[in-house]
Amino acid sequence: MTKRSGVLLLALILSGCISHQQQQTQPPAPVEPAQPAQPVPPPAQPGPTETVPVPPKMQSVNWDASVSPLVAQMLKADGVTAGSVLLVDNVKNSTNGSLQSSKATGALQNALASNTQFTLVTPQQLATAKQTLGLSAEDSLVSRSKAVGLARYVGAQYVLYSNAEGDVKSPTLQMQLMLVQTGEIIWSGSGVVQH
Repeated sequence: MTKRSGVLLLALILSGCISHQQQQTQPPAPVEPAQPAQPVPPPAQPGPTETVPVPPKMQSVNWDASVSPLVAQMLKADGVTAGSVLLVDNVKNSTNGSLQSSKATGALQNALASNTQFTLVTPQQLATAKQTLGLSAEDSLVSRSKAVGLARYVGAQYVLYSNAEGDVKSPTLQMQLMLVQTGEIIWSGSGVVQH
């Protein structure tokens, strides 16, 4: 046993020496210097979102259905000389909101286009007269006297003055047929605008 334990002891010592020798012959692993920590950028914040303003919603109006009954009434009015020249003034918007009055004026002109009672002042004649008088092409004449003055300038015997008024959600359309020579209202009518 002693011989065996001596050999075993010698084997252990030698293995320890070899292991110790291997550790000394291997160069130590290089230690990298500590690098300063890179700042982490904050998560991208969404930029200010551009909000596009929403235009006011226009009421869908059936202008043709709104003006046709009034035009039919006007064409039956007493005291109108057949074949006379009629100036159709732009429809005014006197409501509490936005209304497509140019479409109303177009519907009014369309309703009168095939009538046999009046000859209409053309939009081109009207635009030329407004330009000559220094009025904007979009001038809605606002007053009856201004409309009558323009009608005299273009040689019209009658002027149709129209006004949409009241609540924009359910406006009323008022129309007046005036004799240019005297400014007398020879017919007037009103009706609820059809949606």
